[in-house]
Amino acid sequence: MAAHQYLIFETAGGFCGIAWNDVGITRFQLPTKSADSTERLLLRRLAEAERGTPPAEIREAVEAVKRYFAGEAVDFSRFRLDLEGQDDFFRQIYAAARRIGWGHTTTYGAIAKELGAGPEAARDVGQAMAKNPVALIIPCHRVLAAGGKIGGFSAPGGSTSKVRMLELEGVRLAPPEPAQQSLGF
Repeated sequence: MAAHQYLIFETAGGFCGIAWNDVGITRFQLPTKSADSTERLLLRRLAEAERGTPPAEIREAVEAVKRYFAGEAVDFSRFRLDLEGQDDFFRQIYAAARRIGWGHTTTYGAIAKELGAGPEAARDVGQAMAKNPVALIIPCHRVLAAGGKIGGFSAPGGSTSKVRMLELEGVRLAPPEPAQQSLGF
């Protein structure tokens, strides 16, 4: 197993953390209000990681994250990931999620269908999103529950953070406008 290094950095959304090895990005921590909190959360899942100086590709990813939280449309799909330890179906789910662009959403069921699985696999998609080791870079916040409902979000702040990230991308999850207008009686 390759050695893991990490960096904690500040964005307009708070303090984020990124971990990497020689293969690619291994872990990403969505923002919290303090560097210490972010570091604790990151190391909880990657205890052997050591602080490091990021190579060029990781520096580019950090700058992309900063631009994202500043409101700029960013495509993270070019960054190499190390998803070692993930089963094949989760890897397929993550690959499908990486194709969801800025300002777009899909549902757990739609990803299951895209992968040729039945509707019962929507639950597996939800599990993959909950266990996503590199949230934002694999944009699990863009995957919603049936009917466009927000669904869960295991990042700090829970569903509120998911809504904020989607709003940053111009996605509004308000109730639909009524189909029929008042008759004015």
